[in-house]
Amino acid sequence: MTGLVIFGGVHRVANFSAIVVPIMAGLYLAIAAYVVVVNITEIPGVLAMIFQSAFGLEQAFGGSVGAAISMGVRRGLFSNEAGMGSAPNAAAAAEVSHPAKQGFLQALGVFLDTLIVCTATAAIILLSDSYAAGNGEGIVMLQNALSEQIGSWAPAFVAVSVFLFAFSSIAGSYYYGETNIEFIKKSKNAVLGFRLATMAFVFIGAVASLGFVWSLADLFMAGMTLINIAAITLLGGVAFKVLRDYEAQRAQGLNPRFSARKLGIENTECWDVEEEEIAQGAVQAAAADATKG
Repeated sequence: MTGLVIFGGVHRVANFSAIVVPIMAGLYLAIAAYVVVVNITEIPGVLAMIFQSAFGLEQAFGGSVGAAISMGVRRGLFSNEAGMGSAPNAAAAAEVSHPAKQGFLQALGVFLDTLIVCTATAAIILLSDSYAAGNGEGIVMLQNALSEQIGSWAPAFVAVSVFLFAFSSIAGSYYYGETNIEFIKKSKNAVLGFRLATMAFVFIGAVASLGFVWSLADLFMAGMTLINIAAITLLGGVAFKVLRDYEAQRAQGLNPRFSARKLGIENTECWDVEEEEIAQGAVQAAAADATKG
């Protein structure tokens, strides 16, 4: 299916995922909410277990606090991709009057993804007997835990949901990569090589051991993050300038509109086009008023 999308351009498959995935995500959150409500009296103990396991005295004396924090950072980065530089590919495609608006929305996405969805998953697992018994690992443990709460149909639901989440992520990540390759250089050979590499990694990820897949993902994510940190450092001044402009317009009670020229920011082709269109519209409106006069 990945090959059909990236080689054949069968966009209907990707479009189908774009419609179904939000529905499946909503159902998953609804089920998680049901599990939490049914076991509401156990939630304080679950949260206490999480914090004790991460920052307890036993872990401190055992020297595992650093390992727990390291694991948390890696899994959190995998979950929301904050700081990796991948999410801005999608954010940049949004049509907003000011880039700071989309920036705030992206920050909200980190909160929803990690603190809501991931905490819901943790609650489902920790409220089950599967966790205490060590029944399975990874997604299998979630399937076993959820089947205890809502019945035998849970494993199939989780499998379908994860498949759709994963497939839409593969398609989306592929298009991120292709767009960036074409931005660097228009080369059919480079795009073909990237397509073949994508297919290879999809295959490896499907058949390799869970530990190897996690290690490989951590390695590549670390590389992306280090590169992106350099970009963030270079663009930090521009970002704060844009944020101050947004806040100033909000303080005046305005719906913020971005002007790259006004802020002295260069290399903003898409925003420059919009400014030209606005200026042309203003000229045409003035000419129409003059004609009416």
